[in-house]
Amino acid sequence: MSVKIRLSRGGTKKRPYYYIVVADSASPRDGRYIEQIGTHNPLLPKDSADRVKLDVERAKHWLSVGAQPTDRVLRFLDAAGLMKREARNNPTKAKPRKKRLEREAAAAAAEGGEAKPAA
Repeated sequence: MSVKIRLSRGGTKKRPYYYIVVADSASPRDGRYIEQIGTHNPLLPKDSADRVKLDVERAKHWLSVGAQPTDRVLRFLDAAGLMKREARNNPTKAKPRKKRLEREAAAAAAEGGEAKPAA
């Protein structure tokens, strides 16, 4: 049985509230879980102390027995100093794709100017 530390959604429509839970990876997102170890309220300001509440001792226990945190929970654990999260970097994600480059070249040609070469 692989165990995950993940978020379970609560709250109402357009007012999310998350529980940080330890659950079997096959169980549904808001379904059965083993233990609740914290809460996350994304509606509070980022500097608020009540935004993320985490039982550090229980989180340490579950990490020691092999529970894998999801990316969002890993951010919380990194802020608490329990785990290290490597920052992701994908510089090519924001570059324009092929179709946009073709449209820009066509628009530049329609204006009468020369098309800029793709960088």
